[in-house]
Amino acid sequence: MSQRRLEKIDGEIQRIIGEVFIRDIKDPRFSKMTGVTRVSTTPDLKYAKVYVNVYDNDEKVRDTLDALRSAEPFIRSRINEKLKLRRIPYLDFVLDRSIEYSIEMSKKIDEILAKDRENARNREESETTE
Repeated sequence: MSQRRLEKIDGEIQRIIGEVFIRDIKDPRFSKMTGVTRVSTTPDLKYAKVYVNVYDNDEKVRDTLDALRSAEPFIRSRINEKLKLRRIPYLDFVLDRSIEYSIEMSKKIDEILAKDRENARNREESETTE
């Protein structure tokens, strides 16, 4: 299967799962603050990793992943209804922490820049007093 076709399938699966999250999942363990960041399907369409981000506390993150794993057959059936493929992949839900990591790195960079500005100010002040 061509890479371009696989990317289109990944995008469609991601869109459909996002809709399922909003409309269809009623499990109380599932956090409504959950989003699909990307989908990666194997070329034979047997398996797909679904990267999700849950904007909630750690306990709710675990509960949400448990709810998604138990709802996997239901979600696959919804994909099958909307996307006509010979084979609907088995879904493996994986927590995507890339956004949290990016925010953390951004904060560290801001701290370093602030320290650099402070050091530059201190150097300028010490040079003017001499």
